[in-house]
Amino acid sequence: MNDGPTTPLPRYKCHKEVWALKIAAIEFGPTGSAKIAPVEKPYAPFVVDSYRHKFHSGGLESGVDLGYYVRYDDGYESWSPSKAFEDGYTRLE
Repeated sequence: MNDGPTTPLPRYKCHKEVWALKIAAIEFGPTGSAKIAPVEKPYAPFVVDSYRHKFHSGGLESGVDLGYYVRYDDGYESWSPSKAFEDGYTRLE
């Protein structure tokens, strides 16, 4: 088991804007794609390609925390646990 570096890592504070939706349900396709159903209305379910590898959290695998779908300025898509996302981001209007 890898416990990470023995020297404390540098700390960072997030200051970027992202696009994100809290996930109500997720269904994986046979090729690694995912159909994501957002919690918020009026957003409809949508499919993202090659998404399975981004969902490696124990929370997601156990079905306890479906977290957030996150998209960055450069188009990179990711998944974030709910607590980490909500502690780090404030919704913009």
